[in-house]
Amino acid sequence: MTAIPEETILIAPVGTFDADILSAVEQMVPQIFGMSCRIETLLDDIDFAWNAERRQFHSTAILTKLSENSPTDAFKVIALTHNDLFIPILTHVYGEAQLGGTSAIVSTCRLAGGISPVGQRTLYLERITKEAAHELGHTFDLRHCKDHQCLMHYCRSIKDVDGKTNQLCRYCQVLLKDYLKVVSS
Repeated sequence: MTAIPEETILIAPVGTFDADILSAVEQMVPQIFGMSCRIETLLDDIDFAWNAERRQFHSTAILTKLSENSPTDAFKVIALTHNDLFIPILTHVYGEAQLGGTSAIVSTCRLAGGISPVGQRTLYLERITKEAAHELGHTFDLRHCKDHQCLMHYCRSIKDVDGKTNQLCRYCQVLLKDYLKVVSS
């Protein structure tokens, strides 16, 4: 896949992340989306999105702030946080994105479920990159896919995350290519 000239995907960590996590997401972007990327902090904290009753952070509020703070040369933004995220209709989310929009966010909080994030580092990194790719996919207007192996498959549990591959199915690849053709013309 060829990159859209002068378009970049911004990886925006909220807080401190180990270099291998940022590197894994940074390597995933050109592999799946064919675009360059860079790492840049857009939000120092997400306290504005804290919901004391739920003891979680409202991801939709974070997406709005990311879009407002996004530099003009950033085609898409994927934020990473260690904080637990929610949307009102679900108990938690691994991430959220603006469908066809600019911003997405992924939380590592629940992606260590059932494993040691240190002892099983490869699996932990795979989970993070799968969910980052999934949420970025939504910003490219990709919907949830029925193919259980596809990155765009909706995950209700960590078992679902582990069960899907780190690739888009053929159908979602075609939809992504079509989207990129439209925005590059």
